[in-house]
Amino acid sequence: MERQLASLDLTHVIYDTDSYLSFVLALLTLTPILLMASYTSLAVFTRELSVLIMWAGQLLCEASNGLLKDLLKQPRPNAELGDGYGFPSSHSQYMAYFATFLIFHISFRHRFAANALVDLSLRLLVVLGLVAWAGGVAYSRYALGYHTAPQVLWGIGIGIAFGTVFYTLAELIPTRCPKSILGRIRTWILTNDVSTWFRIRDGWLVWDDAGHEVEWWEWRRALDGQSRTKSE
Repeated sequence: MERQLASLDLTHVIYDTDSYLSFVLALLTLTPILLMASYTSLAVFTRELSVLIMWAGQLLCEASNGLLKDLLKQPRPNAELGDGYGFPSSHSQYMAYFATFLIFHISFRHRFAANALVDLSLRLLVVLGLVAWAGGVAYSRYALGYHTAPQVLWGIGIGIAFGTVFYTLAELIPTRCPKSILGRIRTWILTNDVSTWFRIRDGWLVWDDAGHEVEWWEWRRALDGQSRTKSE
């Protein structure tokens, strides 16, 4: 029996070799792949509940995109560039969710510095970076011919809406209203035996920066203590 072979097109991107911009956009359109590795690393090393929640929302957002594509069955503008349907753009929706959730988190829960001006400056810098990244990925899908403008714009809109609703239900309401049903569910998730065994935590409930400054000073004191011990 003759075997049927197929290529794995996960990173197969077509671009114009005569255009440096096209090459840059091809690289940019691949960057969302890096996020899953980043989620995994952060989840393992920080054990932060907010990271796990954001990751879960990312997967749900991606699943909703696949469902919409199967229901609407709108073709891509250039069928030869990729398999599957084109509405809405999964890359655009993916990055819009990511940027929306993180911008809300930075706005409502995280502080970069104690100085208000420095903190505001860093927040604006990160927000602008996220918007530029997400917008660049979305534009690359249109410029490279993988999606039409409406497919990209709808992807962005759905991603923003999904990120807003998910953040509100999973983060904003539970942390601002701890006695609500959602707040009690979050408290149970943090305090049950399984979460305790895995050392799941929510550093932002205690520290504005999730405890990074406190942990650094603890490390520095321990390091200085070791240095004094060795010198004696």
